[in-house]
Amino acid sequence: MARIGIYVEKYNISRSEEMEALTRFSYMARRLGHQADYLFRADTLKIPQYDAIYIRALTDPLNSAYVAARTAELNGIRVIDQPDSIYICCDKVNMYRHLQNAGVPIPETIYLQESDLTLNKGAELLESLGSPVVLKAPNSSFSMYVERIHTPEDFVRVGNRYMRRADRLVAQKFVVSDFDWRVCVLAGEPLFVCQYTIPKKRWKVLTYVENGRAVYGPIKGFELYSVHPMLIETALKAGAAIGKGLYGVDIKQVGDQFAVIEVNDNPTISAGEEDQKAPYVYERIVRYLVGEWGAS
Repeated sequence: MARIGIYVEKYNISRSEEMEALTRFSYMARRLGHQADYLFRADTLKIPQYDAIYIRALTDPLNSAYVAARTAELNGIRVIDQPDSIYICCDKVNMYRHLQNAGVPIPETIYLQESDLTLNKGAELLESLGSPVVLKAPNSSFSMYVERIHTPEDFVRVGNRYMRRADRLVAQKFVVSDFDWRVCVLAGEPLFVCQYTIPKKRWKVLTYVENGRAVYGPIKGFELYSVHPMLIETALKAGAAIGKGLYGVDIKQVGDQFAVIEVNDNPTISAGEEDQKAPYVYERIVRYLVGEWGAS
């Protein structure tokens, strides 16, 4: 029997689907003969008492989840997410450079510093990448600090706002689509595939309106065997460029071509959504954590 710690933060569990997914994971761990306990920030010192740690809190090098990951790693404990993966994925510049070095297809990408935030540079980007340009802060998540730029004035205004929280920015060619593919991979193997549908009159899968409400479309699950093999191949290549952990790879499709938009550590797994066509995902993760498959 293995002891599995499920590291969470109370403020991270905002939807019943997220809580149900944790319940399904915990149930599966017990069904397979293991112990599963919830751990919170105050329980960090207990991590060495466990055989595996499954982090389901927001990951960032400045968050407690990173401390939990590092604590597990330093004690030789198998952990999801691995601290190196957190460090890479939480900085989009770092992440995209890893993808480029591995030859992973991504939209045309340009890195910017504060001195680039001029009207001339904005005009140059709109000319070279096309209009609109997607501008991203490197430490953004959940579609926040990601905007479309249509004019040089927009470029300077949004860029200066993003520079308050970063020293570099990412500019990318905009890829038109009605959905994003999400392929979840673990230790170099695919776990599930789904589509995040982009809501009507929106351009990204998740948008926050003025009152703070999140607007997002339905999630459609797919069997692994039913999708284009190149989609899976692209996702696995992207995951391998980051590490051997659990990743949610977001991919745009144009015809038979695929381009990686982002690799996320700590990917969302909600009951009835990402697991629609993959009810086995919880068992696969449990078996990985207790060392039944996947190289460390």
